Amino acid sequence: MKSERVVVLALDGVYPFELGMPSRILGAADGHYDVVTCTVDGRPVRTSADFTVTADNGPEVLDTADTVVVTAIDPARLPLELPEATRAALARIRPDARIVSICTGAFVLAAAGLLDGHRATTHWQLADRFRRRYPHIPLDPDVLFVADGRVLTSAGAASGVDVLLHVIREDHGTRLANAVARRCVVPPFRDGGQAQYIEQPVPESGANGTSATRAWALEHLDEPLSLADLAAHARMSLRTFARRFHDEVGLSPGRWLIQQRVARARHLLETSDLTVDQIAGAVGFATGASLRQHLHATIGVSPQTYRRTFRAAAR
Repeated sequence: MKSERVVVLALDGVYPFELGMPSRILGAADGHYDVVTCTVDGRPVRTSADFTVTADNGPEVLDTADTVVVTAIDPARLPLELPEATRAALARIRPDARIVSICTGAFVLAAAGLLDGHRATTHWQLADRFRRRYPHIPLDPDVLFVADGRVLTSAGAASGVDVLLHVIREDHGTRLANAVARRCVVPPFRDGGQAQYIEQPVPESGANGTSATRAWALEHLDEPLSLADLAAHARMSLRTFARRFHDEVGLSPGRWLIQQRVARARHLLETSDLTVDQIAGAVGFATGASLRQHLHATIGVSPQTYRRTFRAAAR
């Protein structure tokens, strides 16, 4: 098995938490990824904490990268113009390499021109600053990550875990991504986006929240759940339920249901011999055609292509 080379670029002011994510998450993926860390000049860099980190590699390893991860740095150290050493290091990335940013790493990619023509996200607290600096880049501050072709950007801090699990899921399927999540004791798939963290934290499960109804819905995905069904389970009016659901999850109930159904369908395509129509019924899509439509809208392939790809990968 050939491992994919992942190069993590540590810049001045890097957050230690985010810097360690690629090695921890991708390193738990059964040897599918070879993760190395570098700096722009091979020298140690100051972190956002009270210590310095030393990487074993300089910028030359970027030449070998299949995927490059630019991790978060302290917003106070985000330069308007990239230092020449940083720009030169980023210029070494191959045109066909995948590029991932975590949190404020999106500012670095934007300053280098690597987000031109792509949609992006970053930490919600910095969305206005990003828009002022890079008005030509479409920004979605409500999501946990944006995957736009070979460029992926994630939101604040822990959303780096979400985008890295997404990388594993896209490369090797949900089974391995779920296994990595269990090993790292994190949820394999967080429902909603970072909008749920902007005004208030997710409420505890109880009479005033929707988490119990979300858990109930996941057990009844095969049923034609309507907004009225969900609101009735939560014992709320339609309007109150829809508002609270969006506040907690960052998505409408309908969009959330589709997200969960597609995720369940992907798992069944990988792990079962059910037909497309049978899987559609098991996850709550009315027809196989509906499943095909939603799967293609989400990941750009048909159920048969998805199944063939990840069955082959498993073998």
